[in-house]
Amino acid sequence: MIRLGSLAGYPFEGPRVLGGWTPPAIAAVFAILYRADPDGKPYDYAVLDVDHADNLAEARLPFGHTRAKCWERRAGNKWNLHICTYEVPGGLPSHREQIVRELIAVYRPGCAPEQFDQVWEDEWIGSYRAPTAGPLTTTRDPSGSTERRPEPDES
Repeated sequence: MIRLGSLAGYPFEGPRVLGGWTPPAIAAVFAILYRADPDGKPYDYAVLDVDHADNLAEARLPFGHTRAKCWERRAGNKWNLHICTYEVPGGLPSHREQIVRELIAVYRPGCAPEQFDQVWEDEWIGSYRAPTAGPLTTTRDPSGSTERRPEPDES
C-alpha cells in the first residue's frame, strides 16, 4: 500500500510493475509512477500521471492507454513504470474525478493533460471573524509564496 494525496492521503493498492499487471474489472482511480532514482530508497516514486476509469480492464492498460508513450518516455523504459489503484468506497465517477484533480494539483504529473491548482478565494467560502480565532497566519498559496492579500476590511 502507498498513500497519495494531501494530509493522510488515499490508500492506494500497489505500486506494482505496470508491465506485469493485469487490470481488474473495477472502477478505480489509478496513478502511474516511476522510480526516479532506481538506486535510491525502495519506495521513492515520482507520479507521472493520474486518471480514473469505470472499468480498469477496459481502460487499455497497461500499454494501450493514450498516454502510455509519455509514461515510457518520462520513465526511461516501460519496465520502470509502476501502477497503484484506489477503489473509492461507494464512489461515483464524480468522486473519482475529484480525487484525480486533487492528486494532479498536489503532484503536477508531467503526463497529465490538464493541471489544477489548490487555491481558494474568499468569495467561494466567505471570510470570518470570531473572538476565538485570529486571521490566517499561513499563506493560501500551496507553492509557498509569502505574498499576503489583505483581509476584506483592511483595504
